[in-house]
Amino acid sequence: MAFQRRILTGDRPTGKLHLGHYVGSLENRVKLQEDYDTLIVIADLHMLTTRPDTDSIGELGENVRGLVSDYLACGIDPEKSNIYLQSAVSEIYELNLIFEMLVSVNRLARLPSLKDMVKSAQMSEDSMPFGLLGYPVLQAADILLPMATLVPVGKDNEAHLEITREIARRFNGLYGDVFPEPDSMIGEVPTLMGTDGKCKMSKSLGNCIYLSDDENTVRKKVRSMYTDPKRIHANVPGTVEGNPVFQYLDAFCTDTSLVEELKTRYREGTVGDGEVKDRLFESLEVFLAPLRKKRADLDADKGYVDQVLLDGTERMRDLARENMNKIRKAMGLQGNWNRIRRAAEKRRKKQSSP
Repeated sequence: MAFQRRILTGDRPTGKLHLGHYVGSLENRVKLQEDYDTLIVIADLHMLTTRPDTDSIGELGENVRGLVSDYLACGIDPEKSNIYLQSAVSEIYELNLIFEMLVSVNRLARLPSLKDMVKSAQMSEDSMPFGLLGYPVLQAADILLPMATLVPVGKDNEAHLEITREIARRFNGLYGDVFPEPDSMIGEVPTLMGTDGKCKMSKSLGNCIYLSDDENTVRKKVRSMYTDPKRIHANVPGTVEGNPVFQYLDAFCTDTSLVEELKTRYREGTVGDGEVKDRLFESLEVFLAPLRKKRADLDADKGYVDQVLLDGTERMRDLARENMNKIRKAMGLQGNWNRIRRAAEKRRKKQSSP
C-alpha cells in the first residue's frame, strides 16, 4: 500500500527547548517540511505519565505557547507544518487502547530507556504507573494515527520507534495492511553534550543553553562551560575529543576552517580556552539572535500563537476522524456498530408506525 510522505514529531510541554532539541530534531523538521506533510504534536498526555499533579497541568498553557513560539522562531512554517495539541484529539486515546492489546508487558519492560525514565521521574520501579510503562504505546498511537512514514527523533528514542514498527506489523498481520512501518531520522549531532560535559544536555541537570536565552545568559553559560580538566594553562596541549566546546562549534559555527584551526591550536597548546569560548559565543549569537527577534515579533502579535495551534489541532482532528474510521472498519468494529444502529433504527421506525 502506498502512503503519503508524512512526518510525525513533537515534544512534551515540560519547559523551554534547548540547543540539544534543535540539533536532535528541530533542524530536520525545518528542512523536511519542504518535502513532507509535517505534523508536530504538543504531547501533553505524555507529560502526565510522570507528572500527573495539578501543578504540572497548571503550567501547560505557558509551556505550550512557549513550544509553539520556539518552533516558529526556528523556521517552522504553519502553512507547511501542522502543529496540534495531543489531548484535544480523542482518537489518540482510542488508538492507544487498541495498541495496548498488541504488545506484551515484557516487551515494554525490556526497553533500555525505561529505567532512565523512572529515575528522571524520581520514582521507584514499584511505584511506576502503567502509563509510563506504556509510554511507547502512546507514542505509537501518535505516529500511526496520521499514518506517518518518517519520524525525526533523538538517538535515545530509536528503541521506542521500533515498538511502533512492531505494533504496525502486528496490526497489519491481524487486520490487513492499514499502517506504514515508519522510518527514523536522527540528527547530524544525535546527542549534544551538556555545558558541564555530561553525556547529554538535559533540563533536569541544569546544563542547557535554551533557544530563548538572552545574550548575557548565553555568554555566561559559554564562559562557564566544561573543557579539558587536565589543561591548566593555555600553553598545555588539550584534548578536543569529548570537549563540549568543540562539539558545539562543530554544530553551530559555519566557518569550518576556523573550527579546524582552533582544534589544531588547541591540541598544540597555542590557544586558550577563553579565546575558543569567545569564538563559540559569537557563533551561537549568529544563530540565536534572529530567533530572539522572531520570538519578540510573535509576542507582540497577541493571539497569533494560539491561532496557529487552534488551526493545526482542527486540521489534525479531521485527519484523525478519517483515519480512525478506516482502522475501525479494518477491525470490524465499524461494521458492528453500523449493524446495531441500523437494526435499532428499523425497530424504532416500526414502533412509531400507525
